[in-house]
Amino acid sequence: MGSLELGGPYAAAQGPSLESKKKVYACGHLNGQHKPGCDTLIIEKLAHRAFRRPVTRTEVAQLTSLVAQAQKDGGSFEEGIAVAIQAMLVSPRFLFRTEGGQVKAQTLTQHELASRLSYFLWSSMPDDALLRAADQGKLSRPSVLLATVRRMLLDPKAKALVENFGGQWLQVRKLESVKPDGKKFPEFDEYLRLSMARETQLFFESIIQEDRSILDFIDADYSFLNERLARLYGVPNVQGPEFRKVLFAQDAHRGGLLCQASVLTISSYANRTSPVLRGKWVLENFVGAPPPPPPPDVPNLDEAKIGTSSSMREQLELHRKNAICASCHSRMDPLGFGLENFDAIGAWRAKEGEFVINASGTLPDGRSFAGPQGLKAILKNQPEAFAETLTRKLFTYALGRGLEDSDEAAIKKIVRQTIDNNYRFSSLIVGIVNSEPFQKRRGAVSQMPPVALTMKSRRTSR
Repeated sequence: MGSLELGGPYAAAQGPSLESKKKVYACGHLNGQHKPGCDTLIIEKLAHRAFRRPVTRTEVAQLTSLVAQAQKDGGSFEEGIAVAIQAMLVSPRFLFRTEGGQVKAQTLTQHELASRLSYFLWSSMPDDALLRAADQGKLSRPSVLLATVRRMLLDPKAKALVENFGGQWLQVRKLESVKPDGKKFPEFDEYLRLSMARETQLFFESIIQEDRSILDFIDADYSFLNERLARLYGVPNVQGPEFRKVLFAQDAHRGGLLCQASVLTISSYANRTSPVLRGKWVLENFVGAPPPPPPPDVPNLDEAKIGTSSSMREQLELHRKNAICASCHSRMDPLGFGLENFDAIGAWRAKEGEFVINASGTLPDGRSFAGPQGLKAILKNQPEAFAETLTRKLFTYALGRGLEDSDEAAIKKIVRQTIDNNYRFSSLIVGIVNSEPFQKRRGAVSQMPPVALTMKSRRTSR
């Protein structure tokens, strides 16, 4: 692409939108003629939303004084309100989620719980319904909290959980920067890159919205494809750019995250696949047993021989003759070999250059499998291990901190509850929300200031 030119918007509406004015001018006077006390009412409403809790008289007085000062300096009422809004937006009470520190752990207040819940599921501030439940002191009631969680999971804002948590857990954000070799993979373009990411997003969203089993992440008989992605996968009868739910035939070699092009592409190099990277991805994200960092001065594979005079498997077998390397590669490589039929952008293949692909693997405990279906069967035979791995990652995201020994009992309880509820996604979320670490703030320690501040995530990485 040599250049890109954007035009418009044409005949765009001027000035603030009516919906914006309704949200600001709570007194109802959208076109001026504001009565005495309007500034106080407006400030109370806006600050309640911005600070995610009821505001004190002192806070209201400070903000309304800015409105008065702006008018005294010759500005209009509207300009005074704008100054007060600016003050709210630079206030630490807006920019930070503040939870008062104590020597001992204490239960969160209703409004602290509302904020923690909202930023967990939506990566945004509480809505009116959530704030109202906190204002009324009802949010911590088990029945109200359960109904609130289910409502929030069905809300479109729950896409933030897919984008932020899913992007970090699955590492699919790397898709934005991967650059497969154009000579080896000429079919890869920006449209295919976007299609890969969209499939994974829609697949994750369906598990949330339909409250499906989290084991669908390992294997499922469906996904979401458009024509471009279906052509890469060799799936017939999918036409047009729109994504739609597609059921896979038994011989389609697809189903679950491990067989999606997004995951397969980010766990490959630009010019070839990597059983090491793919095996490492499985260990980290599905098994919960990440390998240690490689030792220094590890020799590289002989790239020139792969696919010509030797296969990838043969090169890695030579690599594993080093005893230091073998300890980790004996765990990673077999898992990655199970996915070798997928090339570096996720297309199915039978050969690697002149060599027929051997997609079998034998784990250190002696279990053997062949191909992606065999690998997924191995993982599905230990569903508790995957449930615990996902729980730990989602719990870390929900709490906004690393896990500690004191969290172990809660994690085990959440996993048991999830298993008892047929691994439903909602049971995992509800278990986290109902846990003591989620509903209590940690006690302050001597090295920490008396007020613990947690930076707010606005649809960004945590």
